Amino acid sequence: MRKLRDLFRRGVTLTRIAMTGGLLLALAACHNNPYPAGAERDNTLYTAFNERSPRYLDPTSSYSSNETPFTYQVYEPLYGYHYLKRPYELVPKAAAAVVQPRYVDKAGKPLPNDAPADQIAESIYEIPLKRGILYAPHPAFAKDEQGHYRYHRLQPGEVGDKRSPWAFKHTGTRELVADDYVYAIKRHATTRTAAPVFGIFSEYVVGLAEYGKLIREEDKKLRAGLPPTSRDKPFLDFRRWPLAGAQAIDSHTLRIRIIGKYPQWKYWMAMTFLAPVPWEADAFYAQPGMAANGLSLNTWPVGTGPYMMAEFIQDRRHVLKRNPNYRGVPYPCEGQPQDEALGFLTDCGKPTPFVDTVVFNLEKESVPQDAKFRQGYLDVPEFDQMSYGNAYKIQMEDSDRFNKEFTDKGIVIRRTVDLSSRYMGFNWLDPVVGQGDTPEQRVRNRKLRQALSIAIDWDEYNRIFPKAAGEVAQGPLPGGVFGSRHGTREGLNPVTHRWVDGLAVRRPIEDARKLLAEAGYPDGRDARTGRPLVLNYDFGSPATPEAKATLDWTSKQFARLGIQLEVRATDYNQFQDKVRRGKHQIFTWGWLADYPDAENFLFLLYGPGAKSVHDGENAANYQNPEYDRLYSRLRLMDDGPAKQAVIDQMVRILQEDAPWSWGYFPYASGAYHRWLHNGKPSIVVRDQAQYYRLDTAERTRSLAEWNRPVYWPIAALVLVFIAMAWWAVRTFRSREAQTALPLPAGLLSKRGR
Repeated sequence: MRKLRDLFRRGVTLTRIAMTGGLLLALAACHNNPYPAGAERDNTLYTAFNERSPRYLDPTSSYSSNETPFTYQVYEPLYGYHYLKRPYELVPKAAAAVVQPRYVDKAGKPLPNDAPADQIAESIYEIPLKRGILYAPHPAFAKDEQGHYRYHRLQPGEVGDKRSPWAFKHTGTRELVADDYVYAIKRHATTRTAAPVFGIFSEYVVGLAEYGKLIREEDKKLRAGLPPTSRDKPFLDFRRWPLAGAQAIDSHTLRIRIIGKYPQWKYWMAMTFLAPVPWEADAFYAQPGMAANGLSLNTWPVGTGPYMMAEFIQDRRHVLKRNPNYRGVPYPCEGQPQDEALGFLTDCGKPTPFVDTVVFNLEKESVPQDAKFRQGYLDVPEFDQMSYGNAYKIQMEDSDRFNKEFTDKGIVIRRTVDLSSRYMGFNWLDPVVGQGDTPEQRVRNRKLRQALSIAIDWDEYNRIFPKAAGEVAQGPLPGGVFGSRHGTREGLNPVTHRWVDGLAVRRPIEDARKLLAEAGYPDGRDARTGRPLVLNYDFGSPATPEAKATLDWTSKQFARLGIQLEVRATDYNQFQDKVRRGKHQIFTWGWLADYPDAENFLFLLYGPGAKSVHDGENAANYQNPEYDRLYSRLRLMDDGPAKQAVIDQMVRILQEDAPWSWGYFPYASGAYHRWLHNGKPSIVVRDQAQYYRLDTAERTRSLAEWNRPVYWPIAALVLVFIAMAWWAVRTFRSREAQTALPLPAGLLSKRGR
């Protein structure tokens, strides 16, 4: 009897515990908010990033699009682009004005502005800087009462477990000066970190090539006796060695001397490669223990821009906070004709930035990321991906339900064709798909690349993958830059397409099979050995279920020719390393224009910029002496008929050599919630965060409306637990009644005995 009662009590107790726990779980599960309660009321913009954290935030090294959401909000180059105007217009940022160079001959004598390029020995830029610009607070600037830097003489072990600059007690600041830009230019000669544009800069900045040799020797001296694997390296102080091509005329005037004439140099001054680097930051991060704790410019940049890195959790979360020392730049008052009607001029003249905090959270899968955006928990899906608007636009056209949801929620979709490209490249160093060692092998390899370029059907790709869609490319130049013939008969790629009834039509697969046989691989087999042709495809993302569709499509394109494709998928950082080492064969990559000029696309195939050889941006490692000769002419030319003729020759060479399967020019498109104002998609403008404005009251109302708590699971659980309790009580009473039956007299007398 007692055992039964104890069992019942335990059952009741367990039931109560289960009910309480279940109710708590139900209460937690009935709301889908991923942020702390009330976060939607804060002046904080929420967005996402994919895969992994950015690798390089050091302005000398940073060049990938997934790094620009941070670098362009933290750093200030000399110039920038007007946020609203199209075509793009350069505007001063840290500079007081956009200046024109003055030209001199070999004797240093002035030349007129229209002097022939072959007479110009140097182009000299003298750029005035705005006064009063301050760096964001940082311990590198902190000084004690005697004016000495507090944290520039740290001994081994003093860094301890600090993994953030904000773990140091003191911070400081100082004014931006011209020497900071001089220091930044010199740093491109460093051997300490990746410097992807040193090859280009050393061709133009007077003395930079020789300076690079000097720095290599000086760095060897500093590191003498240190193990090659040592992460702690002595401070490489570039102030010690002058550079003829970069000088501070006074505290707020920078002089840059460029070899010959190079009209595109003005665009480089709008990139973070020309962002200022204070020597104090370099010295601070060079100290013992910093590298081991992840303290460097690659994770904790130091700039004068509107934001500063407040939180860096590798592969999880990054937070930008308003730079308290930022001066506040007025929002523009001019734009395109339609901008006023679209509300882009409402904030005319108001000081930016408008948003206090920008939070980037890792989203590994697109489905939950999409859900969070549609629920309102992401204000914009991503900063660096200008494809979401296009994907949503197509879904709205294909689905009435989707269209109603987006229309009812007031989600703003904007799309335009901008300056970017997506291509499949062939590594020129590879013996099968590359240049080839002999004249005969070069012909065979070229025909193989041409066959593959026909077989890879980018029109089909755009239909199947609308999120990544764009206009099919016939060559390297998108529309919108001088010299492009995109969309015209003159721009047709005769290797891959024919002109039919006013349209470019891809050549039939039979043409590709014929070229493949001429290359020595009939039906996808080596004519000499009979073995199947197996090619390697290096994919710069993990082989997730979401990537499977893209990889399957890619394999299918090669299979049309009987070629087996071996997919080698890695994360993006590993992919970059593989390309730098030249261990890739076939790969897909893209390019977001640095500046609106044909040269910025054509330099991607310039021989001296080969990535695996010179750490440039020629990821295909393409080499063609005639192309390089024409490129050397192009970069000296102003827009006009002569420049057009050179571009046409260069494009024809590329179409014939087929170092790329030309892919497509993606749409630039954005998706913005109705409470986020001033969202204008662009590939070129990367400092957009300071122009965004949030209506947090509208966001709070919308999130409450779209994400109402769901109570029916609680009611259902309560009913379940009541039923469980009723069953337990009924079972107990039934057993108790059975136990209470009178015992037979004989059995009682026996027990009594």
